[in-house]
Amino acid sequence: MKEKLIFDLSRKGRKGYSLSTNDIPELPLESILPSKFLRKAPAELPEVSENEVVRHFVRLSNLNYHVDKNMYPLGSCTMKYNPKINDYTCDLPGFSSLHPLQPAETTQGALQLMYELAEMLREIAGMAAVSLQPAAGAHGELTGILLIKKYHEARGSKRHKLLVVDSAHGTNPASAALAGYEIISVKGNAEGRTDLDDLRSKLDGDVAALMLTNPNTIGLFEKEIQTISTMVHNNGSLLYMDGANMNALLGITRPGDMGFDVVHYNLHKTFAAPHGGGGPGSGPVGVSEQLVPYLPVPVIEKDGDTYKLSYNRPESIGRMMNFYGNFAVLVRAYTYIRMLGPDGLRRVSENAIINANYLLSLLLESYDLPYPKPVMHEFCLSGDRQKKAHGVRTLDIAKRLLDYGFHAPTIYFPLIVSEALMIEPTETESKETLDIFAEALLSIAREAEAEPDTVRSAPMTTPVKRLDEAAASRQLNICCSI
Repeated sequence: MKEKLIFDLSRKGRKGYSLSTNDIPELPLESILPSKFLRKAPAELPEVSENEVVRHFVRLSNLNYHVDKNMYPLGSCTMKYNPKINDYTCDLPGFSSLHPLQPAETTQGALQLMYELAEMLREIAGMAAVSLQPAAGAHGELTGILLIKKYHEARGSKRHKLLVVDSAHGTNPASAALAGYEIISVKGNAEGRTDLDDLRSKLDGDVAALMLTNPNTIGLFEKEIQTISTMVHNNGSLLYMDGANMNALLGITRPGDMGFDVVHYNLHKTFAAPHGGGGPGSGPVGVSEQLVPYLPVPVIEKDGDTYKLSYNRPESIGRMMNFYGNFAVLVRAYTYIRMLGPDGLRRVSENAIINANYLLSLLLESYDLPYPKPVMHEFCLSGDRQKKAHGVRTLDIAKRLLDYGFHAPTIYFPLIVSEALMIEPTETESKETLDIFAEALLSIAREAEAEPDTVRSAPMTTPVKRLDEAAASRQLNICCSI
């Protein structure tokens, strides 16, 4: 006969809570749990109906801005397409129920997925090998720089400088400094690309590597990349690529073919895994042949039809993350790549480039473009015209966009552009959405001219109005009742 579990919730002091079955005598809780863990009085919990609970959280989700609600025009690290099939595959019991300490023979499916993902990423970027360990783009940067450092140390070289272009993401110099390098900035030229003369003047025997983003943060491809590669390698230095903008390159060209020795991938951007609220992320690192011995342990290897974790890497820089990476993000990226295939990945980049240039063409009449077009996947406008003529700053424009129902683009970055508006439409936004977004920015430009106070006082339709930015930075208060 099946046992029926009975909960007696009548209350007679602490002994009133009981647990019994058909064959087991009733037991007072204090005989099971120490008395110090038992309540002396009932929990003061509100009695809330299901409707009220559901409405509360739906209202909160509606107050929040997310990619399922509207586009994210943030440049450089844009939150983009999050296919729902990715969540489905992540939820498969063979993936979601794993424990990282399980023996390898019980996790063959997960190991196979990671092995194949690393192979696909290796081929996509034209590298010799890939590590999936790093947990984010900046973590991938640090990993790549430590690999470069290990490479030079293995050759008895004590190079202590690392060159970083002036348009770089802020994490580039930060990661290099964390690895112990002296940071030397390389200037851009009038076209917004790397100044070869300035680079040449700073290449010496102390330079370990040059960190470069290609396309760079203003959306321009480094046309002289092979010349740059030759200059750097002739100096005995290595070439690092920040892969944050790789969604402009898929199936068109490969960092390895350009001469890069290290590249990190932002799976949470280029390969469609969620990236909001600071994570989760994943920043795998691809390397050229000479850096393979130094990759983090463990390395996933294939032996016949079996996959295993290899720790036998005497020259490795060691482990960069507990266990093997942000596995759920890896599953999402694997799903996305397998879903699209080689031709689909190329279309991703083609559409990213088309969308960026189309949106730019709509906005040129009202905003300044500091560097010449065409652009790749993103572009950087300047709000100088609005600031000088009407006293409306880029910050004001970004705040006003909230009233139009859009998240603001990246502002005041890169630092080489005054009053920067850095916009990336991504490959997954429709022409209709881009038209509506463009009209919002054009309307704000007209408002800045006709009624600048409206723009300067924005936002006006959000639950929280314009904050005192200076006071907020000094007295941060993240608690708010709405």
